[in-house]
Formats: sequence, C-alpha cells, structure tokens
Amino acid sequence: MQNAKLKNYLHLHFLIFIAGFTAILGELITIGSIPLVWYRMVMAGILMFLYIKLIKLKIKVDKRTMLKFFAAGVIIALHWITFFEAIKQSNISITLAMFSTGAFFASFIEPLFYKRRIIWYEILFGLIVIIGVFLITHGELKYINGIILGVVSALLSSLFAVINGTFIQKHSATVISFYEFVSGVVFLSIFILVFKGGFNADFFTLATSDWVYLFILASICTAYAFIGSVKVMKFISPYTVVLSYNLEPVYGITLALILFPETETMGPQFYYGAALVLLAVLLDGVLKNVISYRDRKRKRYKID
Repeated sequence: MQNAKLKNYLHLHFLIFIAGFTAILGELITIGSIPLVWYRMVMAGILMFLYIKLIKLKIKVDKRTMLKFFAAGVIIALHWITFFEAIKQSNISITLAMFSTGAFFASFIEPLFYKRRIIWYEILFGLIVIIGVFLITHGELKYINGIILGVVSALLSSLFAVINGTFIQKHSATVISFYEFVSGVVFLSIFILVFKGGFNADFFTLATSDWVYLFILASICTAYAFIGSVKVMKFISPYTVVLSYNLEPVYGITLALILFPETETMGPQFYYGAALVLLAVLLDGVLKNVISYRDRKRKRYKID
C-alpha cells in the first residue's frame, strides 16, 4: 500500500512537471488563447477517442452524469483560456505564480463538496502560499491583467479538481476526460460561431511550428496528463493534488528561465516566495502522513 502511494506521489510530480511545460508551449504557440484551447481540446479528444477504441472501453453514461461531465468540461475550457491569456497579457512567471493561489481556493471548495469541516492547517498552508505568491509578484502590478486572469484561472482549476475528485469515485478517468473534452469543444465552437464570426480559412491556417507545439500540448500535456491527474486522486486527496501543483511555478519558471532568460529573469523575492510554496507542500504531505499513521494506529488498537 505504501509503495502504491509513493508511486502515485512520484507520478503526480511528473504530471506537475508536464504542467509547467504547458506554460512554455503557451508562450511558443502564436495563436490566440481561445483558438489555442479549441485546438487543444479537439486534438486531445480525438486521441482519447482512439485510445478508447483501442482498449474497447465502454463510455456509456446516463444523461444526468453526462450533464455533470459537460459542466466540468466548460469549467476546464474557461480555466485554460484564462491561463493562456494570462501568459499573453503578462509572462510565464506571473501566470504560474498566480496559479499557486489555487490551494487557498481548494481549502474552501473541497469541504463544500465533501461535506466536511474546514481543516485549520489547510487554511494555514493556503495562506502561506498566498504570502509566497505576494513575494513572487511584488512590484509587478504592471501586469495587473495577467495577475487577475491568473487568479481566476486558479479558482477555476481548483473547482475543476474537486469536481473531478467526486467523479473518479464512480467513473473511469478516461471516460470523464473524454466527455469533458467533447463538452469543451462544443462550448467553444458555439462561442466562436456567435461571438467571433465563426470559423474561416484563417482559423485553420497555422504555422508548422504551431501544429507541432499543439500536438505536444494535446497529446503529452493534455490527454496523458489529464487522465493521470484524475487517476492519482484515487489515492491522494484533491486538496493535496491542488497544493502539490503549486510546485508547477517552480518547474515552469525554471524552464522559462532557461528558455527565455531575457523576459523571465526574476529577483531574489521569487526564490523566497517559491521556497514558501515548497515549504507548504512539504508540510502538508508530512502532516497528512502523520495524521494518517496516527489514525491507522488508533484503528488497529481498537480492533486488537
């Protein structure tokens, strides 16, 4: 059991590294955030459909469940749009730093869905993350639009993670992801048709590099990462998943510094803030393991 838990923690952090690389792709892809997310969900949906056919997975669900999946798909589409738009309005560092506020939102959202009380240390760790974010972004109010979009993206991401945490108790991660991608495509297609003048030749005319980056984004950073992140919530709580994803700025900004040093170089305060985020993640993991061990010991004592 412990080996399985360790394996899922390692898998989670590999997924977080991939998430950090997603921001790099968002910087490299030249099209706008809405068509970017549309292409991402279309391509990921197709890949997932092929995977479903390959493994002969049954995807039939009742109408009520399908509506829930569709609502979640709209939320993830909006999360991705605000995420990539935040990058375009500011930079990778600001966007990923703002994404860390998701832990604070999750500490309030998760108790509502799971009908449990708010745990004091979840609030504390969320506040520590907020302080870390403040240090990271201090003096960067010129990127106010990106900051706001990044916070909205974090809120939507937390809501989405908690909702998927309820879905995974009854449904396959692949089925959940497939229906969410389909609903995202439908939602964005309607939006483009109504508010963006529809699809034209320019919409489908992309540079070769954009096609390559979009395929990487849709396959590795979406289809694979999406199913993986839902699966790990079978073994790790949604709050811990969201809080651990606060390492995404560390991974992503490190990559950004290597690839775009002229625009992503940060001052010492970034490292102070990143250290606080890392501290919150480590403390959360240690405390949850201690509490889990104590509860198991108490249960064993009562049984014996």
